[in-house]
Amino acid sequence: MKSTRIIFCLAANLIVTLGCSRSEPVEEISVDISSGGNFEKLSDPEIGADDWPWWRGAQSLGTAPDQSVPTTWSATENVLWSVPVPGRGHSSPTVVRDKILLSTADDNQEIQSVVCFDRSTGDQLWKTDVHRGGFPSASQMHAEASHASATVASDGERLFAAFLNDNAVFVTALDLEGGRLWQTEVGSFTPKFGYSASPAIYQSFVIIAADDFDGGFIAAVHRNSGEIVWRKRRPAGANYASPVVASVGGREQILICGCEEVTSYNPDTGDELWSCSGTTEGCVGTMVFQNDLVFASGGYPGSETMCIKADGSAEVIWRNDEKSYVPSLLLHQNNLFMVNGEGRAYCWQADTGAQLWRGRVGGRFRSSPVLAGDHIYAVDMGGKCTVFKATGQKFEVAARNQLGDEAFATPTFCGNQIFLRVASHASGNRQETLYCISE
Repeated sequence: MKSTRIIFCLAANLIVTLGCSRSEPVEEISVDISSGGNFEKLSDPEIGADDWPWWRGAQSLGTAPDQSVPTTWSATENVLWSVPVPGRGHSSPTVVRDKILLSTADDNQEIQSVVCFDRSTGDQLWKTDVHRGGFPSASQMHAEASHASATVASDGERLFAAFLNDNAVFVTALDLEGGRLWQTEVGSFTPKFGYSASPAIYQSFVIIAADDFDGGFIAAVHRNSGEIVWRKRRPAGANYASPVVASVGGREQILICGCEEVTSYNPDTGDELWSCSGTTEGCVGTMVFQNDLVFASGGYPGSETMCIKADGSAEVIWRNDEKSYVPSLLLHQNNLFMVNGEGRAYCWQADTGAQLWRGRVGGRFRSSPVLAGDHIYAVDMGGKCTVFKATGQKFEVAARNQLGDEAFATPTFCGNQIFLRVASHASGNRQETLYCISE
């Protein structure tokens, strides 16, 4: 991470030198609990068995244990179809019935868009431009960031795309044919290295998090009207983690790490349920959870992975000095897996923190590992996917597969298929491709 730290410091110094304007902290908005909130209560999201409706899948854990997918592939083996993706982005594919959705950006023309592909053929069905102009300056973006890093979320009827634009975070709702339903500026945002937090869905709400060094926010936007139902301030810090809605510790909770703490919020009101110090300032990975335990890892400038009791006590069960700054953790059958940015893999016993094994995957990672069947799939920045067994016994590689020469997006697994977004520079120009991998 030495090069990352150098870029971090140079970018921070450049921002100070240029005297970038900073926004005022957002105003808090609260729900009137006594009246139940003045908003229409919507039915639960319509999630199909073969859908992958938002970041990390329907369970928000990056796991698809019932999927039967190939462990080996190439440009000609086990590829059902491939299609060029316009623009550039690091978001994962979202799958809703017969459609695959991606956020993307044209950096030269400063256009942020959502693009839709046919699940059966890969044909591009539509592309809706959400923003034109308003991109952050180069000094406000990390060299590895994109202008379309947040994964699209869907409730089965609508699509929700979050973008940083014109020094604010916007969420835009589209219908499944690409028609715009509404767009809401959720709050001002002063970027340090861009924006990457993907939206989450809870009941009638779309949950949006945006941490910056002026003091960010977490908010709930009504998914039918686009109205901000509640919005709460967050501590100041350059943080990039996505919120996750978890049923843990006997209740629904919004979990997020970063800004020197791990925090739980009431998803109905935005009120803080509990918090504890940990994981340093900057995190990118999304938290995982099991029973009454939650797990977080980060970040920058420190290093920590920790397990916390989610019953309201915020008791730290265990912690160590390993970290996964960008890739999210993976939890399966009381085994906690990590593939960190430097290509080292770890497995700990989740409830005790006892290390079961460590191994060397190789490469550098910005995408997150995903479990499918009894294997874990980890795609490095060079487009190589290492497949290893999801066991606490030992680190055992099953296959290594290469597509393209650049990958930041985490693959999606559903309907016994893998949807993989990679880029290639073979022609001298960067071109992204979406692959459907299936036996």
